[in-house]
Amino acid sequence: MDMNVYQEVVEKFGTPCYIFDLDRFRDRLKEVQEILGNRAQICYAMKANPFLVKEASEWVDHLEVCSPGEFAICERAGVPVKQVVLSGVNKEEKDIRYIVKHYGEQVTYTVESLLQLDNLQKAGKDFQRKLPVLLRVTSGNQFGLSEELVRSIIGKRSSYPALNFIGLQYFSGTQKKRIGVLEEELMYMERLLCDLEKYGYEAEVLEFGPGLYVEYFPGDTRTDEFKLLKEFAALLPKVHFKKKINLELGRYLAASCGIYLTSIVDQKINNGKGFCIVDGGIHQVNYFGQTMAMKIPAYRQLKKCVFQPVTEKDTAWNICGSLCTINDIIVKKLPLHDASVGDTLVFENAGAYSVTEGMALFLSRDLPKVLYYDEAKGLRLVRDRIETNFLNYDSRVKN
Repeated sequence: MDMNVYQEVVEKFGTPCYIFDLDRFRDRLKEVQEILGNRAQICYAMKANPFLVKEASEWVDHLEVCSPGEFAICERAGVPVKQVVLSGVNKEEKDIRYIVKHYGEQVTYTVESLLQLDNLQKAGKDFQRKLPVLLRVTSGNQFGLSEELVRSIIGKRSSYPALNFIGLQYFSGTQKKRIGVLEEELMYMERLLCDLEKYGYEAEVLEFGPGLYVEYFPGDTRTDEFKLLKEFAALLPKVHFKKKINLELGRYLAASCGIYLTSIVDQKINNGKGFCIVDGGIHQVNYFGQTMAMKIPAYRQLKKCVFQPVTEKDTAWNICGSLCTINDIIVKKLPLHDASVGDTLVFENAGAYSVTEGMALFLSRDLPKVLYYDEAKGLRLVRDRIETNFLNYDSRVKN
């Protein structure tokens, strides 16, 4: 998108706002697919940006869905349900039964606990379905199953006749920079898959989350943004597991297509420090790894409908949002050219996670109920539970 697009956004829609460059998103997907070749398929982790789920479904093989709200978004967006991999540490029985009843074996289900396993088996039996299941292997945190438990489940898989154990899932974290770490994790999963063969089991699918690094701050920009992906792709032919490999990617696909615009609404000098107050804030843009707002992300300054170059002589400003908390500092000491009220700041690489406008909307889970209590009146409801999935996708889309 060029300067004219930003100018039109400011004039017609105002700020703060997000823009998602769908062309850039598609180009990113195409580039990643070309690097991977036919050795791996892409699973888009929609928690990175649910607004891109429809576009993603047209370009990728699978969609990772981690909550009932995200599943509802997929339904409203009309994405093919066969693409859905239903993940998450909290799969409530009522949600499992709804999905199994209406979609059955079209969905792939992950298992992260014995409770999830039992609920899936019960639902599959009750609705006479044979459900495809991926067992998630833990990396030592709250996610997934221990290796010992995975072995036990595979060893007695005949005890779950309503389930079809198609493979394993593994994801240990994000923003990884070293190919050695990825190679070690990939080889670990391959060894485990080979070991499971002693139970007469041969997996059909390995879903692997590489957690590839995304650069947000220009000072640390890599010479080739696809270097790590290319190194990882070179590992795949060495893997003895020749069945289907799904790569779970979210931030890596979505980050670069997003732009966040916020405008300066006030300025002041306090104790010798310059502050620009903007109409946005940290509840809307928050870069991964930006400790105490000290790192400067990729940005531009839009002034009188012209992008202004930043020079060493320009003033450094602390950019603060509209929240009444001292923590609402987007960037400290940001160089701006002749900054004034009305200027718009364009923050790039804001396509992943920022769009959910703070953790309250992350994963499209419901906002909780709010209650009052006092001894005279006891408990009373002042705000009921509120669905947020309607906020995290195109509001014009109807069922």
